[in-house]
Amino acid sequence: MIILGATPIGNLGDASARLVAALEQATVIAAEDTRTTQRLLQALGIANRPRLVALHDHNEKQRAAELVARAREEDLLVLSDAGMPTVSDPGYGLVAEAVAQGVAVTALPGPSAVVTALAVAGLPTDRFTFEGFLPRKAGDRARALALVASEPRTMVFFEAPSRLAETLHAMAAAFGADRPAAVCRELTKLHEEVVRDGLAALAEWAQAGVRGEIVVVVGGAPAREVSAEDAVAQVQALVADGIRLKDASAEVAAATGLSSRDLYQAVLASR
Repeated sequence: MIILGATPIGNLGDASARLVAALEQATVIAAEDTRTTQRLLQALGIANRPRLVALHDHNEKQRAAELVARAREEDLLVLSDAGMPTVSDPGYGLVAEAVAQGVAVTALPGPSAVVTALAVAGLPTDRFTFEGFLPRKAGDRARALALVASEPRTMVFFEAPSRLAETLHAMAAAFGADRPAAVCRELTKLHEEVVRDGLAALAEWAQAGVRGEIVVVVGGAPAREVSAEDAVAQVQALVADGIRLKDASAEVAAATGLSSRDLYQAVLASR
């Protein structure tokens, strides 16, 4: 089978007992960076020396079928540099190929920068979206942010430290200067830092330069004040587009703060 192993995002103490056992028993590891995996084996005191095969963004498409074929014969442990493979890291193409070929896939749960940042940000955690890295070009980034400007759920982004200030300024322009957010830096590491403020203030703070691995957590858009009549019309429009009434009512309720049940009943009553 294929085994996806979550590796520490900073603190080596977060390596799970199951990950350590898998590293000790593995005969072959598909690694995002074989040098990083070698250092991990050494740091954890693993005496086993499995065969290391590079699996990264530039070769995954070409190597997926070959590695899935190998996984039919022996377990294939898959590692990214930090966190869970497939989540903004290589591995998705391999898993998709394995599923298509009927090869079993499992995971060793563990550290996640997404969930860790969400937990410490101090923003709503009941519903959230993971948006990954934004486009590098300003125009493409602005268009991507415009698409989620009215997203009511908390949003989690990854960003490079060199682009953080620019990205926060773009977010302030798209979402509003006072939209609450948190910049989570070097999570689980010695110099871990979480800075919470409005987007414009965070952009100014980041202007001086920030180092380390960065996760940005942004509060969702506040519910828009919409009359019950307009909300019902929105639900009806979604239903006309083929969305189930229950789902349409829930979507409009999330965006407006109105009761999903009341919207559902109002649309039924109008028929």
